[in-house]
Amino acid sequence: MSPESQASEALPSRRRRTPRGGRHRGDESFLLPPGSPTLVLAVPGPARPAGTDLAAELARLVELEHTGQPAYVGHLEGGEASLHAVLAGIRQQGDELAAVVVPLSTGPDPALDAAVRAAVAGAPVRTVAAEPLGPHPLIAEALHDRLADAGLARADRIRLMTMVTAASGVIVATPGDAAAVRQAEVTGVLLASRLAAPVFTASLNDEASVKAAYEQLRAAGAASIAVAPHLIGPEPEAALIGAAAASVGSAHSAPLGAHPALARLAALRYVEALSTALAD
Repeated sequence: MSPESQASEALPSRRRRTPRGGRHRGDESFLLPPGSPTLVLAVPGPARPAGTDLAAELARLVELEHTGQPAYVGHLEGGEASLHAVLAGIRQQGDELAAVVVPLSTGPDPALDAAVRAAVAGAPVRTVAAEPLGPHPLIAEALHDRLADAGLARADRIRLMTMVTAASGVIVATPGDAAAVRQAEVTGVLLASRLAAPVFTASLNDEASVKAAYEQLRAAGAASIAVAPHLIGPEPEAALIGAAAASVGSAHSAPLGAHPALARLAALRYVEALSTALAD
C-alpha cells in the first residue's frame, strides 16, 4: 500500500460542527478513526495539582471538541504520571505508529523539546513528536481573551476585535532566553493587530528584559501597560508572572490555561505530525 493510500485511510476526516454561540463559534474538528495513534500531551515539569488539572482539562477539550478519541497527559519530570510511563502503557499493534506526543508549550523550548525527543526515542512503542503549539494566530487569540478576562482589553463578542482597551500597551512575557523572545515576537505582532496598540516582547526569566520592554512602550506613548503571560500554566516560570508585572508597576492577565484555542492547536499539531509520519 502506498503512503498516499495509507494517509487517506489513517488520517482523520474533518467535520464542521454545528455553529455554537460565544467566542469560538465555527471551529473545525477532526474525527479520528478507530485504531488511530494515541495523542499524548507532554507537560513541562513534574505532576502538580494545578498543572495536572489544567492539562487534564485540555485533554478533555481535545477529546470532546476535536478528535473524538481519548487524549492522555504525561509529565516530563518526576516519576508520577510521567511521559515515559504513559507511553509504556500504550499498546503496539504490529509496527504501526502507536502515539503522537504534542508538547504543551507556546513555542520552541530547547530544554523541553530535548526532553520530549528523549522520551520519544526511549518509548517501547513507535512514537513521534509533534511541533509545539505556537507560534500560531490562535495563541494571539488566547492572549487577547485572557487580557479581556482581566479587564485589560475589551473584545467585541462576535469578531474579537478590541473596541476599547484598558491598557494602551502590552508586554508579552515569555519563558526562556533571547531566542524564545524572538519566537514570541510573532505572537506579539499578531496581538498588536488585534488590540490596535503597541506590543513588545520580554523574557519572564530576565527582569531587565521586562523593564526594557516597559520603557519602549512608554517611549511609544503608552500610558497604561499590561503584562500578558505567554505561557500555559504548568511551566515553572508561571511563578514569575506577579513579580515581573510588579517590577514595572503593571497589571497582568492570567496564563492561557485550558483555553479552547490550545485544544484546537493540539489537535492540529497531532494531525500535522501524523501526516508527516505517514508520508515518510
